[in-house]
Amino acid sequence: MKLVAIVGTNAGFSYNRLLLEFMKAHFADAADIDVCEIKDIPMFNENVPDDDPPAAKALGRAIAEADGVIVGCPEHNHSVPSALKSVLEWLSYRVHPLNGKPVMIVGASYHPQGSSRAQIHLRQILDSPGVGARVLPGSEFLLGNVKTAFDDQGRLTDQATIDFLEQCFADFVDFARSSQSASTSMVKGDSEMVLSDSVHWDATYDVIVLGFGGAGATAARFAADSGAKVLLVDSAPEGHEGGNTRVCGQLVCSADDEDAMRKYYLAQTAPMELDPEIVDTYVEGMANMKRYFRDYLGVESVSAKKTFGAHLGGMAPEYPEFPGSETVDMILVHEGILDGALWKILHSNVVDRSEAIDVWYRSPARHLIKAGDGRTIAGVQIEREHVLRSIRALNGVVLATGGFENNKRKVQDYLGVPRVAPVGGMYNKGDGIDLAVEAGADLWHMANYESLGLQHGLTFAVGEGERGALPLFDLEGFSQGSIMTVGDDGSRYFKEDEPNRHGHIYHHGVWRVPAAQVHPHLVFDQAKYDELGAGDLAGTLSNAVKADSLEALAKLIDADPQIVVKTVDRFNFFAAQGTDYEYGREPATLRAFGSGPYYATALQHAMLNTQGGPRRNSRAEIVDPAGQPIPHLYGAGELGGVCAGQYQGGQNIAECLIFGKIAGENAATRKPQPALAMQAGQSGDASATGSRAGRTFASDLSSDAEIVLGPNQYLGRSQAGIGSEMAVRVTTDDAGAITDIEIVKQSETTEVAGDALKKLPQQMIARNTFDVDAISGASVSSKALIQAVKDALSQVPGRQ
Repeated sequence: MKLVAIVGTNAGFSYNRLLLEFMKAHFADAADIDVCEIKDIPMFNENVPDDDPPAAKALGRAIAEADGVIVGCPEHNHSVPSALKSVLEWLSYRVHPLNGKPVMIVGASYHPQGSSRAQIHLRQILDSPGVGARVLPGSEFLLGNVKTAFDDQGRLTDQATIDFLEQCFADFVDFARSSQSASTSMVKGDSEMVLSDSVHWDATYDVIVLGFGGAGATAARFAADSGAKVLLVDSAPEGHEGGNTRVCGQLVCSADDEDAMRKYYLAQTAPMELDPEIVDTYVEGMANMKRYFRDYLGVESVSAKKTFGAHLGGMAPEYPEFPGSETVDMILVHEGILDGALWKILHSNVVDRSEAIDVWYRSPARHLIKAGDGRTIAGVQIEREHVLRSIRALNGVVLATGGFENNKRKVQDYLGVPRVAPVGGMYNKGDGIDLAVEAGADLWHMANYESLGLQHGLTFAVGEGERGALPLFDLEGFSQGSIMTVGDDGSRYFKEDEPNRHGHIYHHGVWRVPAAQVHPHLVFDQAKYDELGAGDLAGTLSNAVKADSLEALAKLIDADPQIVVKTVDRFNFFAAQGTDYEYGREPATLRAFGSGPYYATALQHAMLNTQGGPRRNSRAEIVDPAGQPIPHLYGAGELGGVCAGQYQGGQNIAECLIFGKIAGENAATRKPQPALAMQAGQSGDASATGSRAGRTFASDLSSDAEIVLGPNQYLGRSQAGIGSEMAVRVTTDDAGAITDIEIVKQSETTEVAGDALKKLPQQMIARNTFDVDAISGASVSSKALIQAVKDALSQVPGRQ
């Protein structure tokens, strides 16, 4: 048996450490005891941005891999030492290795009672939600008067004390073994995959959908329409759900001719090879997308090709040279883009089914729970309000958690890219990949990703964890005149005026995303600086650095001065010759650099979304490396996306709609239940075929019943925002003048709309009108707030 013994103090000398070392030696024949220190673990701080301290992670891994834990607990001021309490905070914040783990408490004290009061407190902490340890009952080893309890070799001297310790330890070994027989765990790195024949289910649903983006919302809606009780969870807080669907252009790839679309799609993916059945399913869905809009979204589609034409930048089709390209269009739910219109419909489809769909925000999925056969997915371990909950899924779990564009480690491991600036949702961190691997899924398309923005998919550099701006229109100024883009060493590395196709540029017959540089820069001269400053692009100059010489500029941007000088010399020669011999930039866009000063603005490679994840089949079933479906596990959307190779705009959203529907309906299909022992009083039928869900939790979807109106208060509504409905409570005086505006319901994107939602109510109150100017950069959310206040004021008696 492998046990971890935690020294519950950071003191240099400790009798509790001495006691644990004695136990390690004395019980060596019965167990391998690893005595672990906590001296290097800093005090708990939940504001640590990215990860737990290495020492805390190491202790967590050791605990996860052990059969049980012994805690040597001193007593300070009648309680647990602060250092030990802090460690337990780390072990119940991001990771939960003590959950279900057998724990024995021992304690040594100068006083006769031997840390008894501290042990009582420690039991309460270990039993609390989020820690969830299984503490050995009925045995309490209290070692008092420790100054005389040990000899010079650190051995206990009193035989009666040793006998009692042996009895307590034997009880703990039996306790730990009984825990092992009830639940078997497989540890993989920092994660725990639960294989259990006896799980205490906190709630039971027919279907659990992980990820409240376009695919997850679609899967939940169609599962509910198939008669399922659904739990839809997302790691993001309310107002940030929606993933990339919420913030994308709202364009959906469509086709009029299925055969032509198949030719086009196969040309896109060539030379990659895909399962013909999944290609047929996907192409069929795109060819019927207009009917999908009519039947399932309740709108007549609008052709983006006809409505916007050249303003789409050649995205419909994106590859006009491919066979079948004439059939490609991108459709919208109305004549507008980048306004969340499609997302609002998908979100409303969930809200309208709130009796069948429960929604949890800020509730990341930690593990998939397997049935006793070690293969069938029986449920999900979800962290809800910092408590781990085991939620049973009778008929299916849908993975729709999006990509990994906000996970630097996965970006580096799978894409070989040092760092990117996300321009989509901020909560796509690759959790679904970890869950899929835990379930034994095969992975595909892990090296594929899409970009968008300046030139081939660049944005102006942002800080770690910040969302990059998405420049899309009127970008010609950045590739015309005395301006160029240089890589890390100061040399050019692509054709600046190449029209990019979601970040892909032409590369010897294939369109590929160029190799990402760590710190690329725009480099330009005074003449270009003046041009940029005179136009709409002046804001891009705010972070520019300036130098009188190219050598000095190179040092400012960490480039090689000699390479920068040679690069500009070559560029000037190409301008004089009227030919870019290096990359083929159009002659009319070339203008030689002047004599100085010179400028540079830091750029960063942008990432719209990734495609990689668990491989799925045409029924949206996630499959293992042998191609066999993992029972009760489904996938949809960007996680394990079908798209590979040369990407056509609108196809990821089409995939969310197509495979979200397939996944939701298949997950809802009633299925024979695997052998799974249920505890007394639990909900769910473990033997029948797909019985209805039992106990559930409250949903986070708010209702109007929670909004109370007092005298001179009026409720106004609007559907114009990028989220779901916005509701405001407007208070007036007896004359009808505005005295207060409260936003009582909204789910706008905080990072975009936060400023507008604070400033606009103040302006409206000051001016006694809803008629104020929208806040720049948050026009959609501003419009929603203005309309909601207008609606409320229309109800005020006597007010015009």
